[in-house]
Amino acid sequence: MRPYDFTGTAVVTGAASGIGAALAPALAARGNDLLLLDRDAERLAGVAAAVRSAFPARSVDTVVVDLADAGQVREAGEAIVAGHPGTTLLVNNAGVALGGRFDQVTLEEFDWVLDINFRAAVRLTHALLPTLKAHPGAHLVNVSSIFGIMAPAGQAAYSSSKFAIRGFTEALRHELAEDGVGVTSVHPGGIATRIAETARVASGVDPAEAEQGKREFSKMLRYPADRAAARIVTAVERRRPRLLIGASAAVPDVLVRLAPGSYGRLLAGATRLAGLRRA
Repeated sequence: MRPYDFTGTAVVTGAASGIGAALAPALAARGNDLLLLDRDAERLAGVAAAVRSAFPARSVDTVVVDLADAGQVREAGEAIVAGHPGTTLLVNNAGVALGGRFDQVTLEEFDWVLDINFRAAVRLTHALLPTLKAHPGAHLVNVSSIFGIMAPAGQAAYSSSKFAIRGFTEALRHELAEDGVGVTSVHPGGIATRIAETARVASGVDPAEAEQGKREFSKMLRYPADRAAARIVTAVERRRPRLLIGASAAVPDVLVRLAPGSYGRLLAGATRLAGLRRA
């Protein structure tokens, strides 16, 4: 498959902050017009305004949508198909986190994570797939996580959603090859985004434990979002099927391959050692 040429419209979800906000100018710089989706209207407008100012030749549109709402996602998909028939790139980037063991999480909380991290991506992809297939050379990116490769304690909901998006993406890669549509599964490690700030805590978690967990989680988020976005753009151009971002993704990936049944003990030991060193 020839390299992606960055023509047409790129649709990016979760575009108000983090990797999505960094992808917007990176894609505009390469030539894409943009359609940016997020539920945070104020931040989304700021990202769009900055891109328009930096790249006045690019068309930049926005859609404010709550991806946890199936009806809103359906309407957004229909509007994109009708209003942006030249879409050649879809980046399902939006994601949320939920901290807590499975026995501390309600089913409603569990479903909230699945709705945003997995089902919204499925629904948007289903809506836009005919448009992508109408443009051989188009591309699809689904952002999973290192937690779509490994599943630590306290992340049952998040890992379930990210393993699901990984499987969905790999199946589509095989299905769409003959249509000339590239597919990339992205597995970031600790990227410096707002995911810890916006994460929900399961209703069964003690508040003090929750605050401690958020602080520890935030310490892991060090890889710059703009560097992550640049690597995704390169992966799209080169049609890479799978992208790991950061040592915090690459190292656990190796551990899972080497010790698929016992990597949890290795990671727990490494975490304890890191805590002693910080102390």
